[in-house]
Amino acid sequence: MTLKFIGTTSEDGNCPTLYEVVETGDFVVQGEQLTAPEDLAQLRDVGEHETFVVIPRELLTRFAPKE
Repeated sequence: MTLKFIGTTSEDGNCPTLYEVVETGDFVVQGEQLTAPEDLAQLRDVGEHETFVVIPRELLTRFAPKE
């Protein structure tokens, strides 16, 4: 997998950051992991291999493709 940096809203080089998977056009998001049991309990159809991150709206509105 080849990742292309798209953008970040971070001031100090930490997350959140958006990447594109060059081969597929899919996206990878770096962000704060969602770990609170009460928040995780609200999610549906969670696979054992899945994890969740919080994505600031600004990251997507600034850098996600418009098409």
